[in-house]
Amino acid sequence: MFVLITYDVATTDAEGRKRLRDVAKACLDYGQRVQKSVFECQLDGTAWAKLKGRLLAIMDEEQDSIRFYFLGRNWHNRVEHHGVGTSIDMEGPLIA
Repeated sequence: MFVLITYDVATTDAEGRKRLRDVAKACLDYGQRVQKSVFECQLDGTAWAKLKGRLLAIMDEEQDSIRFYFLGRNWHNRVEHHGVGTSIDMEGPLIA
């Protein structure tokens, strides 16, 4: 499945800044950053369960917000990009 993950982590204290780094690291382990707090992840069911559990364990529900958008298998038709930044075709060949 193709999942878009967005987050907003409160960074007013050192704990919040650490949570922000930890959320970003977790997302980087499973996908690619497309904006500062936005990741695209191509996941199977097991990877999705692990990533979601990891993110929910990191966040502070009273201060932070994480959103998951499920774009499905036909995500190519649902994503349109303009401007700077390139992304990796996660379904393409590993070596060009």
